Order: sequence, then C-alpha cells, then structure tokens
Amino acid sequence: MLHTAKMLLLGSGELGKEVIIEAQRLGIETIAVDRYEDAPAMQVAHRHYVIDMMDAAKLREVIESEKPDLIVPEIEALATAELEKLESEGHRVIPTARAARLTMDREGIRRLASEQLGLPTAGYRFAEDYEQFKAAVQETGYPCVIKPLMSSSGKGQSVCRSKDDIAGCWETAMAGGRVKNGRVIIEEFISFQSEITLLTVRSVSGTSFCPPIGHMQENGDYIESWQPHYMSEAQLEEAKFIAKTITDELGGYGLFGVELFLAEDRVYFSEVSPRPHDTGLVTLVTQQLSEFALHVRAILGYPIPEIELLSPGASRPLKAVQEMDHYRITGAEEALSLPRTQLRIFRKPVTKTGRRMAVALSAAETVEQARATASKALHVLNVEIVNSQNS
Repeated sequence: MLHTAKMLLLGSGELGKEVIIEAQRLGIETIAVDRYEDAPAMQVAHRHYVIDMMDAAKLREVIESEKPDLIVPEIEALATAELEKLESEGHRVIPTARAARLTMDREGIRRLASEQLGLPTAGYRFAEDYEQFKAAVQETGYPCVIKPLMSSSGKGQSVCRSKDDIAGCWETAMAGGRVKNGRVIIEEFISFQSEITLLTVRSVSGTSFCPPIGHMQENGDYIESWQPHYMSEAQLEEAKFIAKTITDELGGYGLFGVELFLAEDRVYFSEVSPRPHDTGLVTLVTQQLSEFALHVRAILGYPIPEIELLSPGASRPLKAVQEMDHYRITGAEEALSLPRTQLRIFRKPVTKTGRRMAVALSAAETVEQARATASKALHVLNVEIVNSQNS
C-alpha cells in the first residue's frame, strides 16, 4: 500500500481549498478543519472536522487522532499556545508554531518587526479599554487607523478622522475582532502611493520572491489585486530586504504574504501572513506556479524553481451585500465569455454582509487591460437570494 504524507489544514476557506487541491496533486492525504460545516476546503478534502479551533483540548484531540505529518494553519484564530506544545512534542507546524502565535495578533508581529528587527512601520499604540483608546487616538492624531488585534479580511478596521469618530471606531473594532478581548491597535496614518503584497517563499532553495502584487482595500479588505505592480529598483530591493528579514525571523518553510506600503521616501512594513494571501489569488492566472502550489512545494521540502510571470493579471472578489441562507451566484456565463477570464466560486454554505463568495480572475497583455476585464467580469456577477421552498 502506498504511504502518503498527511496534511491537516486548520481553517478551510477559499485559500485553504486551493492549498488542498495542490496538495492532492502531489499525492498528499488531506484533512480540513474549521468551525463550521461545509467550508470550502472541506468540499475537496479526504476528511474533515468541525471544532472550535480556539479550544486547545479539541484541537489537540483532532491532531492526536489524525497524527498528521504537517499541521498547516490557514487562519489566525487558533489555540496557538497548544500548537507550540504540540510542536515541542514532535508535531510539525507550518511554518512554525511561533510564527502562528506571533502573527495571530497584530501586537506580536508589530512589536517584532519594529522593536526587535528595526523595520520601518507606521507609528502605533495599543489600548485595552475605551479610556485608553481615547487617549491613544489623541496622542496619535488624526487621521489614524483603528484595527482589532486579531481579525481577518479587514473586519473591524476603520479610519478615525476626528473626535466625532472615536466612539464609532471603537464599536467597529469591538464588533469585528475574532477574539472579544477589547484590545486594539491605533496606527499613524501613512500617506502612501500604493500598497503591495510581496509573496515570499522560504524553501530548500532559499528565499524566493514573486513579482509584486498591487492591491486596493476598502475598510481594510481587498477589493482588487493585480500583478505585476510597478516598483523602482530601489523600492523593490528595500521591499525584498524587509520581507526576507521578517520571514527569516519567523522561520520554517512555506509561502508568506508580506504587506507593504510604498511611500515617496521609503517602504514601510505593514503585516505578514505565514500562508497564502487573499490578494495572491491573482497568481492562479499569472504565474506558472500559483501561490498555493509554491506553498505546498515549499512545505513538502521540494525545490522551488525560478518563479515565472506568464502574464499580467488582475482579480476582483465578489462580496455578498446581505445575509442569506439560500443563495445563488448569477452572471457566470457572461463573465466567462470575457477574454482570458476565469472564476472561482467558493460555495460557502451561507452568505454574510461583505463575505467573499467568488473571485473573477483575468489575464491580459497589460495590467491595465487585465484590471478592466476583471472589473467587467465582477460587474456581471451577482449574489441573489433564493426562496428555500423553490431551491
């Protein structure tokens, strides 16, 4: 009987689904874990579990039962202290349990980047209650950016532009955080020219970089990404230095999404995810190896060849505008009639306001053409409610 490696994925969203598909192409047995049934990656995994991944006992129970060769976090909201214990007992966490812990909340990674590694970042303060928050906002000045310490896809983020916004920004952060501990980060507002993601791969081949990905955000969540994004040679070298510094410190093998601000004077570190990045979905149509294929190859210990950009491309995510238990996505036929355009429909069991439900991906001769085509594809797609009696 063929012995295959076993990968257990913690978090089973649309990015995890692509990771599992790539792992299965290389003969890996896959197990998907998430807090809700029928998550996207569960639909393609060999087996799945539904647990509260912040519950250390339940997390350990699944891992000890499955005995995976690789534990691959896909989200931040995990019992990371338990992952560190499991790693010390011989389990392999990707890239490392320490990386999972440090990137679980914005305080850990920001203090590491700024205070220990000396990387350029926006000025920041932390607050754990409303009175501290008001004082920190006043000290930082207006405008400033407010984020929960732990959230995903921009949830809970806002810009505080005046004293009148303080209460609303606090409420937004409290509602959007994955852990309701009341602690937030208040960031200086940097006047930047653009935001990029520099996908960085650590493997047996050393450190590799994908061509930079530009992106636009709305309320902290990405609404468009494109590749490549123009950078001067000096900017690119500084970006690679920052990315290599932070990923070397985190260690392990795998792909990291390093988010950076490009300003006139320099490049600033923003955040890092030790896993494939949502803005990197565009690599499904631009690179010979997508970010998901690179992640799987790296964590399996396989070499990473020179990363090739086959074509400029762009992505536009489709988001739901309301909560729906029964829905359908329309417009796929029209979107797929556009040149060099693909769709990924995630098939999440229910919608939530602002939840990503699909993504349009377009390649073209230029970034501008790709962005225009992806925009056309997005605008013919729609998430519609379906009457459950007729579904």
